[in-house]
Amino acid sequence: MSDRRLILAVLAGALLVSPAAASAADYHHVHLTASNATEAIGWYSRHLDCEPLSDRDDGVECDGVQIVFDSTPTLGSSQRTGIDHLSFSYEDLTAKMAELEGVGVGGRGVRLQRFDDGATLRDVQGLFKYGFIFDPWGTRIELVEDSDTLGFHHIHLASTDPEATLDWYQQTFGGERAQLRDMLDGVMLNDIWLLAMEHTEGQPAATAGRAIDHIAFEVDDLDALTGQLQGAGISILEAPGVPEGGRTAARRAFVSGPDNVSLALVEAGFAGVDVAVDHGTDITTEQVENYTVPRTPWGDPDLQAVWTGDAAHGIPLERPEELSDSDVLTPEQAAARRERGTLGSIWGYESEWRDTTLGYVKSAPSRQVAMVIDPPDGRIPPMTPEALAARNANRRDMSGRTPVAGPEDLSIFVRCITRGQVPSPGIYNNGLQIVQGPGYVAITQEMIHETRIIPTTPTPRPGPDVTAYRGYSRGRWEGDTLVVEITNFNEGGSYRGSSPDLVMTERYTRTSPDTLQYAFTMDDPSVWTQPWTATFTFVRDETQYELVEYACHEGNYGMPNILSGARAREADGQ
Repeated sequence: MSDRRLILAVLAGALLVSPAAASAADYHHVHLTASNATEAIGWYSRHLDCEPLSDRDDGVECDGVQIVFDSTPTLGSSQRTGIDHLSFSYEDLTAKMAELEGVGVGGRGVRLQRFDDGATLRDVQGLFKYGFIFDPWGTRIELVEDSDTLGFHHIHLASTDPEATLDWYQQTFGGERAQLRDMLDGVMLNDIWLLAMEHTEGQPAATAGRAIDHIAFEVDDLDALTGQLQGAGISILEAPGVPEGGRTAARRAFVSGPDNVSLALVEAGFAGVDVAVDHGTDITTEQVENYTVPRTPWGDPDLQAVWTGDAAHGIPLERPEELSDSDVLTPEQAAARRERGTLGSIWGYESEWRDTTLGYVKSAPSRQVAMVIDPPDGRIPPMTPEALAARNANRRDMSGRTPVAGPEDLSIFVRCITRGQVPSPGIYNNGLQIVQGPGYVAITQEMIHETRIIPTTPTPRPGPDVTAYRGYSRGRWEGDTLVVEITNFNEGGSYRGSSPDLVMTERYTRTSPDTLQYAFTMDDPSVWTQPWTATFTFVRDETQYELVEYACHEGNYGMPNILSGARAREADGQ
């Protein structure tokens, strides 16, 4: 424990029942969920000047304060939970915030939280200057400019009754009532300040499983304190005992503190636990021996279900050069790849809005190295000289474009026309519903909510004047596999530079009750020097996944904003 003061700031509290007597206690650590402890240690060391713990590999020390990371997927941000944020203090906060803003949000970056006026900093006269950022896993972090306490500064809880919260912590763990800078009422608990400000948005969300999972206190008599708390009506979440995987013989207990805050009570010498990471069920590689595909009443293979490509999210189309000798990823590599994909776009959506966030689906991330399987090197064949020249010319045209004149200058995806030829998994809306009838199969893609009705009996190919963005689909059954040949594309339906002469062949094969293998072959001699094939797996989980409306046109604020922005630039002479 550092000999300087720390601040444990409590935003507010509920009506609390306090134990009969205080027990001597000391701050032990704050516990964060970060999916990958190694990555989190690096992030906090780079950006917040913490140091890796010398005696364990799952945490950092920040000016005498231990922060421990749990390598499990977080259930969401810490904001508006019972533990709202952590805080660090810097001598020149303006410079520090500029430094972090320069890091950017890409990869394992830093996301700044702006105030309503767009500013990143506020200055409270007599208190200190402050602003907020988020780490890549959803922990909200307040940065303050307090020259009296530099480095780790406080932990901020959320409550609904400040006075009751302060009373509860004082009576439970000891300490004295005091004021920070004669402005904020609190409790000084050894070297830790407990402050209280009101949380007005109802009851704070529970902390368990969120980005800041719990706070741990070291107590002198674990049995006595848990007995007192239980007698006062406090829920004991975990009875005192040595946890499975405990690194020492010291015991631990969990209690439910005020405002849905999980609190760990530990004995001296407690050093955490070794926990095996659950990578989920790897149903993307599930093999069912002698699996018999069910039949419809009219005898066709039954592919009907709502399938999702979530498990395949993150698989690159082409094989990375560094994996040229790998046939399959390890579970750890697959999870790390998924995590990189999530962190690489934290600017767009919080992780809790993503279908593909680790831990949100029962299936583990696919261990497939790349989607392309033919050619065997996992790379798309070279383009023809003519196609390559056309692509480069188009890129030059795009680089010098003036502001868009109308919707036609935008992509067909932005215009909500179609997602494109291949249902490659994204961060959300990866559903695919298949419905069958005699002689027909209907396939609905969740994103852009488009449905293809595919005949499975011999059907002549339309003439060259009949074209569409998704082309014209004709199907047939080859054993248990639905084969769909797609032709007659228009100019707007290009995939990676393909021409309207593209012949795309899809293959749908049910390989188990809950897996559907999808493969597609691209054959366009005017664009690629040879055909190429890629594949990935859809999975089924009727207990967790259902199609939702993708109201693209109704919610397409992007298009009018882009067009109005272009008109504004024109008015400014740009």
